[in-house]
Amino acid sequence: MNSKSVKNNILPGLSFDTSYAQLPERFFAMMEPVTAKEPKLVFLNEALGTELGLDIDALDKEYAARVFTGAEAQSEGGLLAMTYSGHQFGQFNPQMGDGRAALLGEVIDIKGQRQDIQLKGAGRTAFSKGGDGKAALGPVMREYIISEAMHALGVPTTRSLAVATTGEYVYRDAVLPGAVLTRIASSHLRIGTFQFFAARGDIEGLKILADYAIDRHYPDTKTSPNQYLGLLEKVISAQASLISKWLSIGFIHGVMNTDNMTISGETIDYGPCAFMDQYDHNKVFSSIDRQGRYAFGAQPAIGQWNLSRLAETLLPLMDDDEDKALEMAKTALDQYGPIFMASWTQEMAPKFGMVPNKEPETDREIIRQFLSLLQKHNVDFTNSFQSLTIALMNEEGLKKVKAIFQEDGSFDIWFEQWKARIGSSEQEISVACKIMTRANPIYIPRNHLVEEAIDVATSKGDFSFMEKLLKAIGTPFEKKAGFNRYELPPKPEEEVHQTFCGT
Repeated sequence: MNSKSVKNNILPGLSFDTSYAQLPERFFAMMEPVTAKEPKLVFLNEALGTELGLDIDALDKEYAARVFTGAEAQSEGGLLAMTYSGHQFGQFNPQMGDGRAALLGEVIDIKGQRQDIQLKGAGRTAFSKGGDGKAALGPVMREYIISEAMHALGVPTTRSLAVATTGEYVYRDAVLPGAVLTRIASSHLRIGTFQFFAARGDIEGLKILADYAIDRHYPDTKTSPNQYLGLLEKVISAQASLISKWLSIGFIHGVMNTDNMTISGETIDYGPCAFMDQYDHNKVFSSIDRQGRYAFGAQPAIGQWNLSRLAETLLPLMDDDEDKALEMAKTALDQYGPIFMASWTQEMAPKFGMVPNKEPETDREIIRQFLSLLQKHNVDFTNSFQSLTIALMNEEGLKKVKAIFQEDGSFDIWFEQWKARIGSSEQEISVACKIMTRANPIYIPRNHLVEEAIDVATSKGDFSFMEKLLKAIGTPFEKKAGFNRYELPPKPEEEVHQTFCGT
């Protein structure tokens, strides 16, 4: 990584080492430090801070609130807003960039990994386009809760280090309390970052960016016959794996624009995202996804569409002969489907207690049939797998599960096929139950619980409900006494039908 990186020490224990600031000026715009009216640190992820190397005991909370709202930025010129383009709902926007986020700096964590520390909602940047660049407390809390839940579920994701309120208000559809999220990522390089340079015919900038991405994320590709093809192949694999994990937990991103898809394969930009309650292959929550482009079941295909846009940007780097470059890209993209299907099977099979065998298509058919049953009978996705474990254990449990599926006989047929696959001996059933217990979460950040935590915090300044929700989802596979409500689907009057971007 660039040895000329910008360094500062604005947080105890952390030595900032900001390599991105040493890229050419057209890669970003600097943002002056900002001052919040009454900064207050309301959440600090101490476990994550420790992983980054932050000295928690030496951290002054009042000073930290100023850092986490942008007032103490000391890199050259202040905070750094990255430039990028992107396809938004299929329409290309050539000039975007961080309109309400800015890089505080980069650190090397205790594992030796480089991590971005970014402030989201601190104020206007050069890319705000008339917006105020600020964030409301609700969306900040939402991203904190869901990103930390995703991490606990084993899904690659940006993470949340802190929430600081600003003592100010932001104006959206209503007057809302302002806040800033401190977000952590292995980088904020996006497919849209590559599109920015490709759209301008800036091959030099594109090469600088690709070399930077390879150095930072996939250095082993430098020994490949074609390192830029290698980069594309790595991102294809990372995104296929990521989306398969989303589907295995019922997660809907909601805004899979190319500017919201990372090169690292981490989930980023938790706007109108949500976890399904009742299973629906075509489920949409986002208020802005009116055509269902980013519906639950559409996510794998959209992932490939986005990766095709990345491939287009890399063509000039892969080969001077356009036809050869196109053939390379097509061959790489053709592997997305098989990689995704293998990854999806790997994620889903343990949810049914199935150990890998030589007939993955048989397993996939068992999985598909069960999902069809969920769809037909409007069954809760997360809890259905808890019910399957109970059904394996005893006859009484099986009767309860049959009742969920309205005892129309279709579940009985499926159950016998599934049981034949995992085996009927006591030992085989015990092994299957152990696998399922490790693979199926008890707690997810259900929409109605997230909304309740936000409502209580924004209306009363009470963060205790959020704290309890974070405790539940922090160890999602471990049943906890006194947390029954957190594993239940919403009552009809509690259901959340739409989620919003928050910008």
